[in-house]
Amino acid sequence: MRITLYDSARVLLLRLALAAGLGLLLDGCNKIGPDFHRPEIKLTDTWLDAPKKAAKAGDFRNWWKLFNDPVLDRLIEKAYRQNLDVQKAAIRIYQARAQLGIAKGYLFPQKQNVGMDTFYERISEYSPYYQGSDFHTFTYFQTGFDAMWELDIWGRFRRGIDAAGAELAASTLQYDDMVVTLTAEVAAAYVQIRTFNQRLALAKGNADLQERSFRVAESQFRNGLSTELDMQQAKALHQATLAEIANLEVGLRQSKNALSVLLGMQPSHLEKELGPDSDIPAARSEIAMGIPTDILRRRPDVRAQEYKAASQCAQIGIAESELLPRLSLVGTVGFNSGSVDGLDVANAISPSGLAGKFGPTVIWPIFQYGRLTNNVRVQDAKFQELLTDYRSTVLRALREVEDAIIAFKKAEERVASLSDGVRASQRAAELALRQYQNGLEDYTRVLNSELFLVQQQDRLTASRGDVARSVIAMYKALGGGWEIREGRELLPPGVKKEMRERTDWSDLLEEPVGKGID
Repeated sequence: MRITLYDSARVLLLRLALAAGLGLLLDGCNKIGPDFHRPEIKLTDTWLDAPKKAAKAGDFRNWWKLFNDPVLDRLIEKAYRQNLDVQKAAIRIYQARAQLGIAKGYLFPQKQNVGMDTFYERISEYSPYYQGSDFHTFTYFQTGFDAMWELDIWGRFRRGIDAAGAELAASTLQYDDMVVTLTAEVAAAYVQIRTFNQRLALAKGNADLQERSFRVAESQFRNGLSTELDMQQAKALHQATLAEIANLEVGLRQSKNALSVLLGMQPSHLEKELGPDSDIPAARSEIAMGIPTDILRRRPDVRAQEYKAASQCAQIGIAESELLPRLSLVGTVGFNSGSVDGLDVANAISPSGLAGKFGPTVIWPIFQYGRLTNNVRVQDAKFQELLTDYRSTVLRALREVEDAIIAFKKAEERVASLSDGVRASQRAAELALRQYQNGLEDYTRVLNSELFLVQQQDRLTASRGDVARSVIAMYKALGGGWEIREGRELLPPGVKKEMRERTDWSDLLEEPVGKGID
């Protein structure tokens, strides 16, 4: 029976199919190395200083709406769309997605080459292979398909997929953490600007009051009713307030510059976004606190640290697989032809020119156990380090929440006390100036009362800003705000278009955010 070209190819394909079946069977084996489990951390059920108006649970998605400030809402929305650091974090997600694709590719034949060689060769007449004048030149042609498939017997490649998947999840959570930080920083910068606005308004009002006092003291001095000391003290206080106004204006400008960077815009464009000056934002409803264990699932940085540890755990299995033999299936099918009479194409691709080989190969680094064993230990130590980092991140998160709670609680107490103190100081300053004008008191009483009023008003305004900033810090510590990205594009359309014009990204730019995170 004559075996045709197609019969030979069919035999080779059948063997490759059997090899593929063997590979899938072996892939079903257990993966070597430890499986990751989230570290157990026991947390209390309550916060130490939870405020009275704190709610046990609530919506953290748009926590800044507690301030009921449309300008703040607009600024946070613009920052999310335009902030460049957030865009960089999003691009790192796409990098991780591509890395996961690379890891998955190792499950399939790792080497797949189609090649062709053709050459003309002349053998030297002085060569030991020279066989006479008829055989010292010939033409050679070869074409074919080569494949090498290392079977994932011990789960080395599947552990690589586990590691890449965990890195993708960590990248997504790091993006979420960036959004948490961004929303908090935008809100804090906005509160800072409004606080400076209020402090400046008060300082300018006090400067006007002190200028009137100076004019009174100057008039009293010119009329011989007081000494020059009173006039000079009044002037010194007024000038000191003007100097403080200059300092506040510097702080206001720098706060606006910082906010413009967060918004991804030039400082000159910010004034239009801020609009007219307004009061310091104040939370007008209950604050959603939840319980300490909530931060384990809500804070992106805590969860990102967990996935980093999971990725490193997979690296232990990869390192352990290096100690074991590797089984690969190697195959080649193609055509070979050579002739001293030149290249005959018909002969080159005839059934008789078909050649091929197929078989398993085993590699086992039996004399490298010291290096490989120590590499397993290195990967295990890195994993243990990341577990420690995870626990440290949890403790740091708890501390940040507790710090924000006590800061909020005490800032509210300061505001209540200072409000009463400012009202008393205002009345004292009015009485002191009136009594000075009537000759009942010297100017020292007026000076002291006005100076104390300036200090109390500034402290009250700063404390009101502290209340708002502590609320912001609390929601940041609780991991609120990242939900703003749900159902939205990670990158602006212009950036995606630029990436697609350079590279074929297939559908990687369109996969939903958070895919693969449980």
